[in-house]
Amino acid sequence: MTAIRTDWTRAEIAALFDLPFTELLFRAASVHRENHPPEQVQLCTLLSIKTGGCPEDCGYCSQSVKADSGVEATRLMDVQAVLQKAAQAKDNGSQRFCMGAAWRNPKDRDMPAIVEIVKGVRAMGLETCMTLGMLTPKQADMLAEAGLDYYNHNIDSSPEYYERVITTRTMADRLDTLSNVRAAGINVCSGGIVGMGETREDRVGFVHTLATLPQHPESVPVNALVPVKGTVLGDMLADTPMAKIDDIEFVRTVAVARITMPLSMVRLSAGRESMSEATQALCFLAGANSIFTGDKLLTAPNAGDDSDAALFAKLGLTALAQPEPLRACRTPELAE
Repeated sequence: MTAIRTDWTRAEIAALFDLPFTELLFRAASVHRENHPPEQVQLCTLLSIKTGGCPEDCGYCSQSVKADSGVEATRLMDVQAVLQKAAQAKDNGSQRFCMGAAWRNPKDRDMPAIVEIVKGVRAMGLETCMTLGMLTPKQADMLAEAGLDYYNHNIDSSPEYYERVITTRTMADRLDTLSNVRAAGINVCSGGIVGMGETREDRVGFVHTLATLPQHPESVPVNALVPVKGTVLGDMLADTPMAKIDDIEFVRTVAVARITMPLSMVRLSAGRESMSEATQALCFLAGANSIFTGDKLLTAPNAGDDSDAALFAKLGLTALAQPEPLRACRTPELAE
């Protein structure tokens, strides 16, 4: 079992990024094999339970009120409608059901319905994950009591690049919510987006921030930006396509995340539908062991079940054989 470190320096992480590509993949694959079954990939389904109308100004997001993306705002889905979607996801082989609401933070009046959704999905035997924006300690405790397994709150990028993407909240706000989630005893899901025009130094800072948390996130989604017309970053990349991250650099990011966070599930997330089979195969070799299934994420397109099945057959991959969801332990130093 690989030793778990939370004292990585930026220089050490930068040195990993700078390794010859084949050496980096070898190291990442070795770490992966020491800690995970290399031929198994976790299948997750993502559902938008409340779409659009978000007051945040995230430059990548089509659901922001600041974006001219054509996404219409909706109300929170009915509990039974969400449970029906969860049942369909389970029938299609998913092991984790992830639900996202386009909020800056949930209102207290929303929490009873959210709690019922968590209880209902978990009763089906699925792992539950939610992303609802920033949480107070009380809200995190309510979700923990309901049985929520994971809470997703991405840090998006490096602390230095963050303010160039979002101005309506800070990196510190993000980390406060992660602390509230961890203190409540919920597993943490936190990653980010690459290909937003950031430098490799920013990608080093992004991995460093996650890898030096008191406890690594149990899930680390690595997204490639899906440029959406009408969003700040979507329009920027339309004018400066060279800002888009290349495939080899994306695989490097996955590999460094795997090496620095050995026990985490590293999820190959948004942007996969535009990746070649070869690029996806390199990501799996580099330690990615989780994907979103289906043909749609929150609002962005996804590869689709048929495409994934064909790719898995070609690569000899199988769905993760997963035990009952594990509850996270409360972290005393974060709970104080």
